[in-house]
Amino acid sequence: MTLPLIGTLAAVWFLWTGNYTTTDLVLFVVMYFVHMGGITIGFHRYLSHKAFKTSRVFEGIMMITGSMGAQGPLMFWVTTHRRHHRFSDREGDPHSPNLHGWSLRARLRGLWYAHMPWMLSDETSKWTVFAPDVLRDRRLMWYHRTYPAWVLTGLLIPTVIGFAVGQTPMSALTALVFGGFARIFVANQAAWCVGSVCHAIGSRPFNNDDRSANNWPVAAFTFGEGLQNNHHAFPGSYRHGVTWWEPDLSGWLLFGLGKAGVVWELREPDQATIARKRAMKKAA
Repeated sequence: MTLPLIGTLAAVWFLWTGNYTTTDLVLFVVMYFVHMGGITIGFHRYLSHKAFKTSRVFEGIMMITGSMGAQGPLMFWVTTHRRHHRFSDREGDPHSPNLHGWSLRARLRGLWYAHMPWMLSDETSKWTVFAPDVLRDRRLMWYHRTYPAWVLTGLLIPTVIGFAVGQTPMSALTALVFGGFARIFVANQAAWCVGSVCHAIGSRPFNNDDRSANNWPVAAFTFGEGLQNNHHAFPGSYRHGVTWWEPDLSGWLLFGLGKAGVVWELREPDQATIARKRAMKKAA
């Protein structure tokens, strides 16, 4: 995260001094959208949870844009996430904030560990245990192996567009800073809040035997991923919002893509199942 951090500091400097253009801001927003969509729809709801089916073409688009998010190769992402669900907030969970004690200091240490330092752990999630289905798929494994190329592509796209629009080396640099490095830093900080903040702070309408919580601010920035309590209640669902007003942009996009025939067999709980799950919480 060193380069994204430096890029973000540079972006702040450019904003402060006025050395930026509308193109830079548009590139940040558009690349953030591509980045978050690739992770939340592609790596998470499609690959990790099999929440819907699609064509190989759209699958490829999702794997490429997910890789451009620079959160690790797809096998790392999928195995880590499936392991998280199997051991949610228990020993074995790779990034729980709730395994460090309950004093204020311990809680803060847990939140910090679950946010970033867990990625420096030497623990691994075995491919053959947590993702044998992905391991057997040659096409998916090709996207895994070519991960560095897609991260680089995610940096080159805004750079080339910035240069094409501004026609100067400086326009290419600021586009790289905003649409590349700053976008990666901001989007991934938001995404990592899902594993830290959303297992500590928020509402819990369902009893999932863990500390998963719905946190609307995080959900807004992560296209619905912050609705963690809902997600852990119904992990195979393509939508994380169980009511229409909950902020779940990825769920809304998938609904639209389903209507357009781009994706199909979208899995979701019916209202009776949701009601039963709510009743279990009230009875507990």
